[in-house]
Amino acid sequence: MPVKTYRDALKAAMAEEMQRDESVVLLGEDIGVYGGTHLVTNGLIDEFGPKRVIDTPIAENGFTGAAIGMAMTGLKPIVEMMTWNFSFLAADQIIQNAAKLRYFSGGQVSVPLVIRGPNGGGVQLSAQHTHSLEGFYGHFPGLKVVSPATPHDVKGMMLSAIRDPDPVIFLEAGALYGTKGEVEDGDYTVPFGKARVAREGTDISLIGYGRQVNLLLRVADKLAEDGIEGEVIDLRSIRPFDSETIVASVRKTNRAVVVQEQWRWFSVASEVAAIIQEQAFDELDAPVERVSGAEVPAPYARNLELAAFPSEQQIIDAVQRVLYRVATTSATTR
Repeated sequence: MPVKTYRDALKAAMAEEMQRDESVVLLGEDIGVYGGTHLVTNGLIDEFGPKRVIDTPIAENGFTGAAIGMAMTGLKPIVEMMTWNFSFLAADQIIQNAAKLRYFSGGQVSVPLVIRGPNGGGVQLSAQHTHSLEGFYGHFPGLKVVSPATPHDVKGMMLSAIRDPDPVIFLEAGALYGTKGEVEDGDYTVPFGKARVAREGTDISLIGYGRQVNLLLRVADKLAEDGIEGEVIDLRSIRPFDSETIVASVRKTNRAVVVQEQWRWFSVASEVAAIIQEQAFDELDAPVERVSGAEVPAPYARNLELAAFPSEQQIIDAVQRVLYRVATTSATTR
């Protein structure tokens, strides 16, 4: 299979679907002439023109509302948030309208809308541009929320998102745009609600999503040097959520560490730990550990940003606590 960057795989998915389906349109700030802040849409305006690649004003609430109306009347808009933090300005439209219109209309109205853009940290954008919003949007029924980690999955999940009749929150990690991986040629989809076993293992389940998956794979390589076989689970889909793959892994390994760059309180990792406790409690040989981002606004300085997000050593320390029941404190696990 050919190798592509995360950015190019994402662009390919949108371009191929725009070629197949004239109802697919793009909206966002600087996505046309400029090519997008992260160059994801670079060149698409030349291929499809300004009526399908629409540069919008700096008004997230306005152009998201317009996209919802477009979706209700037969188009399939893809909205780019320059950063997911800016979606706070459009949260009323996303949560109060897009997420609820199918319910309000008794199933008569669908909203085939994709809202995409960079989520989380790792690229020194400081506190107002570095939120991880999977827990926030994953809380609301009516929204589908995904966070692909690989170029293969970002293309397949974007194709699934565009073809979905309901609004999809598509969370990309800015730090992944330049990463490379194999991507199938042609038309394929990756289903929502199905986690991926990124690495098989027998000793401990290492569970994450987004850019944390690559971190977990590096940790698993280091653990293997000491004879510890970690099984890495890539959640991929936050809502709908694949509890079966998680529980099956824990029943095999009897231990789990969940990793996220999101803050610890009221988070995806909390939900994963609760599901494991509810469905696999008797299989556990130790409590589930969570490794999360520090409970602070994201710093700008590179050394502080690195300290604020999970590291290989923090995860290895958590694995040691789970395997050997070393005493832990809330400070060490954030």
